[in-house]
Amino acid sequence: MGRPAYLHSTARAAADAADVRRLAAGSGDLGELDAGVAHCRACARLVAWREQIAAEKRAAFAGQTYWGRPAPGFGPADASILVLGLAPAAHGANRTGRVFTGDRSGDWLYAALHRAGLANQPTSVSVDDGLELYDVRIAASVRCAPPANKPTPAERDTCAPWLVRELELLAPTLKVIVALGAFAWTSFWPVVGALGGTAPRPRPRFGHGAAVAVPGTDVTLLGCYHVSQQNTFTGVLTEPMLDGIFAQARALTRM
Repeated sequence: MGRPAYLHSTARAAADAADVRRLAAGSGDLGELDAGVAHCRACARLVAWREQIAAEKRAAFAGQTYWGRPAPGFGPADASILVLGLAPAAHGANRTGRVFTGDRSGDWLYAALHRAGLANQPTSVSVDDGLELYDVRIAASVRCAPPANKPTPAERDTCAPWLVRELELLAPTLKVIVALGAFAWTSFWPVVGALGGTAPRPRPRFGHGAAVAVPGTDVTLLGCYHVSQQNTFTGVLTEPMLDGIFAQARALTRM
């Protein structure tokens, strides 16, 4: 697999929330959407942080050129499963240009996808490493690496139209959304209308293995503890637990 087209795109850069809404809504396919995401500059704090990290770098990656931009989604346009994360890691996707690539969270996620038959290899180290996904796409609720890995509500909301359009484009085949962590779970409900659905009242609480049939759609929202080092190093999330989530997701796609 070659380098993604968005790396070479000259798409217009969104400068504010209104630009994001307009450019996202006007994206005719995922390739166009990915290019728009990759050039977004709508959130000044996130732009400054991601570019600072790209300039200062981590010592282990001092010889590498960081991507230093938003990370678009990754995976086929006809996926039936969407894995929704929080935001790119400062020295992961912010370095490599591909979501969950080049960090230990990604090591866990892609290894699990490979065990589930959803990826052709268990590792993800760079955008041109040959990785392919089968029937699953991965995206982040917020597309830029945030300070302390904590986007603000305003940043989440500014970024939301990218997710809205991604969901609209995936809607014909989408059956399951795996929300990695409470942030992704919470970020989904305000954009559920992109699938023609509605949010239950009260909104369901996040939990590992929690499954909610999204009202008005054929989609199930499935909760999973995030593949962060904080969770995987402490045993809050284990490989069998993660494998169980993807087994459940695959089973739901066949219903």
